[in-house]
Amino acid sequence: MIDISIRELKNKTEIPYNLLFLADDSKDAVEDYINRGTCYGAYIGQTIVGIYVLLKTRPFTVELVNIAVKKEYQNKGIGKKMVLDAINRAKIGNFKVLDVGTGNCGIHQLALYQKCGFRITHVDHDFFKRHFDEKIIENGIECLDMIRMRIEL
Repeated sequence: MIDISIRELKNKTEIPYNLLFLADDSKDAVEDYINRGTCYGAYIGQTIVGIYVLLKTRPFTVELVNIAVKKEYQNKGIGKKMVLDAINRAKIGNFKVLDVGTGNCGIHQLALYQKCGFRITHVDHDFFKRHFDEKIIENGIECLDMIRMRIEL
């Protein structure tokens, strides 16, 4: 098992945008939510290998708006550790709900979130058609819809 430490990235200069862009290629969206949210980095020793962002959206509700792991570290349980860390931080912060959204084509992401206790709440049809100019293809599937998920804390 890989030894991972996760900590808040308090200094904006330490935020690895290249990792954030793995999960969201909209520079404007990334800038918006890192300015309004809190970034957390996953480290192996001194090397950052993953990142996620928590964003308060409503009273007692926080959203996991971006989670990404460097390609060479994927499929090693780091993403799951980050999701569980986000759940724990949301609980400690006295939030009652943690939301997340992912594309309909994100088969691995959908499985990961459900394994961590999230349940599908609704589908935002044509979300990616409305918000992105270029087609997104993942797992041979066009990404059209945002699958919204939630865990009650």
